[in-house]
Amino acid sequence: MAVAAFPLGPLGTNSYVIDKDKQAVAIDVGGDPEPVLDYLKTKSLSLVAICITHLHFDHVYGVADLSKITGAPVYAPEADKPIEEFSKGGIWGMPPVPPFSWDPITLGKTSFGDMECVVLRTPGHTPGGISLYFPEQKCVFTGDALFYRSLGRTDFPLGDYQLLLRSIHETLFALPDDTIVYPGHGPATTIGDEKKFNPFCGEYAM
Repeated sequence: MAVAAFPLGPLGTNSYVIDKDKQAVAIDVGGDPEPVLDYLKTKSLSLVAICITHLHFDHVYGVADLSKITGAPVYAPEADKPIEEFSKGGIWGMPPVPPFSWDPITLGKTSFGDMECVVLRTPGHTPGGISLYFPEQKCVFTGDALFYRSLGRTDFPLGDYQLLLRSIHETLFALPDDTIVYPGHGPATTIGDEKKFNPFCGEYAM
């Protein structure tokens, strides 16, 4: 199993490819997908799914092109439908998002190719935010729920700070401490490290 990270788009969103046995999943394609396509071609990978942790515009700029070129289906959290207008971009000087179609992602245990995944509900940053936990690979993709020493902002439409804290404490912090956290922005970390040292939700939170 391998995880590759590509900071893409106007906000440098971490876009990921996780693969096993020549099958791959792309997560949060936040900009021009050319680096992702090059990676897939170089490693001779077949893209079986494009997964979106939440529908904010900076996480989906490259989804339409990647899906069109590869034919991979797109999955996103159904509970984020109320923010679809916001997710189209075109605000704050940001470009509009190329339109794409998507299907609701299945919550709980599922699989992509040969990779088992647990789709976790982690709302707060958005009403339908999810995290993608791959137990065999001991990693979780948290979107904008949990970052290295930080957490997602909740001043966007339908954000909820207390709900985000509950998502982190009750869902993400319930994962094994050695789980690698791959966030939507910034460096990777671990669940155990954030449980201790995150100043917003860890043991030493002010």
